[in-house]
Amino acid sequence: MNESAGRIHYKRMPSTTTAFISKVKLNFLIEMSAAKSFSALLLQITIVLLLVFNPANAQLKVGFYSNTCPKAEAIVKDVIDGVLSVAPSLAGPLLRMHFHDCFVRGCDGSVLLNSTTQQAEKDGPPNLTLRGYQVIDRVKSALEKACPGVVSCADIVAIVARDVTVASKGLRWEVETGRRDGRVSIAAETLTNLIAPNANITTIITRFQAKGLSVKDAVVLSGSHTIGTSHCSSFNSRLYNFTGKGTDNDFDPTLDSEYVKELKSKCKPGDQNSLVEMDPGSFRTFDADYYTLVSKRRGLFQSDAALLDNSITKAYVNLQVATQGSTFLKDFGDSMVKMGRVDVLTGTAGEIRKVCSKVN
Repeated sequence: MNESAGRIHYKRMPSTTTAFISKVKLNFLIEMSAAKSFSALLLQITIVLLLVFNPANAQLKVGFYSNTCPKAEAIVKDVIDGVLSVAPSLAGPLLRMHFHDCFVRGCDGSVLLNSTTQQAEKDGPPNLTLRGYQVIDRVKSALEKACPGVVSCADIVAIVARDVTVASKGLRWEVETGRRDGRVSIAAETLTNLIAPNANITTIITRFQAKGLSVKDAVVLSGSHTIGTSHCSSFNSRLYNFTGKGTDNDFDPTLDSEYVKELKSKCKPGDQNSLVEMDPGSFRTFDADYYTLVSKRRGLFQSDAALLDNSITKAYVNLQVATQGSTFLKDFGDSMVKMGRVDVLTGTAGEIRKVCSKVN
């Protein structure tokens, strides 16, 4: 370095030296970049492996109990066949129970929990007419004898829903299992999640979509009304004083007038407890007749009639009528599998209850 006229001058290095330093610097940067890329890649692989193999992130699958309780589904079927042989009217309520479980906090068996203060899901207004809890308890007892602490109550509800459908002449589907039981059950949540019998099509679609289910799933799963009965309280408002005029003919105009006469003969004003078939003539047979009734304005609930208020749901109703239910049974199984995945607890989440009505 030379000083001249108060300035500092640097000698230039030979070009070969400069080139060598640049090459070393470049190689160093490349190696550092490669190392960082490798580290980042390694980190990503580690994260993926943790997600995949973390038991808390386990997934539902067909045959989940094949090793831990290989006769689980056979045990459920034996109990259900025995129950329905003496009480066939329980098929509809047991199928309905799976819907009511999955739509509140997901398919976690929370609908089965008791509350000392009557604040559990089963105490919510939409669930006061649910029946069949004792059947689930009977199934659970049989499974506990065979495989203690293995099969969840949530899975029992899902398998039972399939088995009562098959016992009612519906089509069998493979039930994915591996659900675990939730510990929380809140009555108030039934009002904001379940679909009321007087729901309009907007509410129906919105609540299905909130669970990750499609418009088609909504119209397909509504077909579950092909089996079972309903209390008059769920539709009496359609028969009497519908608009508030108080006249004898003040009934829901979306109902067939002849059907109104039939219903009035079974449900008097204020009747809360009498039972009416949801699919008159075949209420114990799982078939597509429900859609024929809806198309003729004979759906029992306003939520049934609402299926004619949307182009997609109406088209599905008309398809099943025109083809005598050619796709309904398979569609129903497909939609039930989808519904059975809603907000499930798997892996190490939740618990496996010893008794379905109370947490461990």
